[in-house]
Amino acid sequence: MLTRYANPERFMRLSRWALPVTAVTAVALFAIGLPWGLFFAPPDYQQGETVRIMFVHVPSSSLALGVFTFMGAASLMGLVWGHTLAHVAARAAAPVGAVYAGLSLLTGSLWGAPTWGTWWEWDARLTSMLVLFLTYLGYLALHAAIPERDRAARLAAVLCLAGLINVPIVKFSVDWWSTLHQPASLLREGGASIHPDLLWPLLINALAFLFAFIALTLAGMRAEIFQRRVEAASMRQARAAA
Repeated sequence: MLTRYANPERFMRLSRWALPVTAVTAVALFAIGLPWGLFFAPPDYQQGETVRIMFVHVPSSSLALGVFTFMGAASLMGLVWGHTLAHVAARAAAPVGAVYAGLSLLTGSLWGAPTWGTWWEWDARLTSMLVLFLTYLGYLALHAAIPERDRAARLAAVLCLAGLINVPIVKFSVDWWSTLHQPASLLREGGASIHPDLLWPLLINALAFLFAFIALTLAGMRAEIFQRRVEAASMRQARAAA
C-alpha cells in the first residue's frame, strides 16, 4: 500500500481530494474544540483557569513526538528503499513538527509559572523536549544548507533517525526520573484520569492538531512536487535551447 502511493502521480491524485477534506476537518475541529476548552469547559479544582493551557499544550506536545516519529519512518523508507516521496514527506512534516514542539515549550512555560512557580527548569521532560525542538531546527537547517536536494535529504534522514532516540526519552522521562512535570494523565494504565468535562474538548483539540498536521504536510508535499516539476521542465527547455 505504501509502495503504491510512493508514486508521485498516484500521490497527487490522492492528495487532490485528501488535502481539502483534512483542512476543512481541522478547521471544523478547531472551531469546536478551542472555544469549548478555552471558554466553556469548567476550571480545574486544583489549577483553576490555568488548566485551559492544557487544551493547546497537550495536543502540541503529543503531536511533536508523533510527527518526529512519522519523519523517522519516512526517512527510513527513503534511505532503505530509495523512495523520493518518503524524503519529501519527511521534509514537509518537519516545519509542522517544529511549530508544535515550539508551541509545547511556550505553553509549558506559561503553564509552569503559576503551577510550579518557575518558567523553566532543567529537568528531564523539559530538557528532552528542548532537545527535540533543536533537532527539528537542525533538520531544517541541514536541508537549507545543502543545495543538492537528494544529498540534503539523505543527510537529514540520518540526522532524523539518530534523533529518534530522544522520542522515548521525552515520552517516559516522567516515569524514569523525578521531574516537575506531572505523569501521564491521558494515555496511561487504567485509563485517563481527566474528568469528562475536560477530556472531551481535549480529545477534539488533539484531533484538530492531527488533521492540521496531515493537511499541512500534504500541502507541503504537493508544493515540493510542483517545484520539482517546474525545475525539470526548465532543464528540459534549457537543453532543447542548447
